[in-house]
Amino acid sequence: MPAGSEHSAGGVVVRGRECVVIVPTRRAANGAKVLALPKGHVDPGETPPQAAQREVREETGVEARLLTELGEVRYWYARGGRRIAKRVDFFLFEYLSGDVEDHDHEVEHACWMPLEEAARQLSYQGERQMAERALSQIDGDG
Repeated sequence: MPAGSEHSAGGVVVRGRECVVIVPTRRAANGAKVLALPKGHVDPGETPPQAAQREVREETGVEARLLTELGEVRYWYARGGRRIAKRVDFFLFEYLSGDVEDHDHEVEHACWMPLEEAARQLSYQGERQMAERALSQIDGDG
């Protein structure tokens, strides 16, 4: 099984002690709905923070200002008989404007959720860790 790699970027957008979460139209490998943070591929010529900001805008309908880097998540997945090494750089953003109802077609639902709840409810461990880091940042611990 030949291996490939992908690089994505995403964001934790905060408004007070809430963050934006999404339910993508794409399901988990087992067919279950996924609760996730907005993220997507870094396009050619884009920096990871630029990609994260664009993906936040596209997938959540909100405009946000970059605050700081939160860290990266690495994992493997399989697609079309190939193993893919995935790296996702996450950034902390502050909400500026926009409405979560204005998300794109790749998202079934976007909403605000308390950060503490996101840190428990997000589908993937790495994203739960990013929500925890965001909470530490806004609480002044990080």
